[in-house]
Amino acid sequence: MKNGKVVIHVNGHTDRAGTDAYNLALSERRARAVQAELTNQGFTANQITISGKGESENLVPTGDGVREPQNRRVEIVMDP
Repeated sequence: MKNGKVVIHVNGHTDRAGTDAYNLALSERRARAVQAELTNQGFTANQITISGKGESENLVPTGDGVREPQNRRVEIVMDP
């Protein structure tokens, strides 16, 4: 908890299609979009951390350039 409130970690991910730089930026945009929705739902910005993982932590292992929908995701982890 931070100041008596839940801390939320938002991690954006991508598949392996596209360049490393593009995917890192895309994963950060995904995380920011979720952060914006969480703040619209009443969470404060200081409760939320975001990070873009790019293609570094794929859920489904694939080769470079492979489009895999399961790897295009945002994970939300809450610290009580």
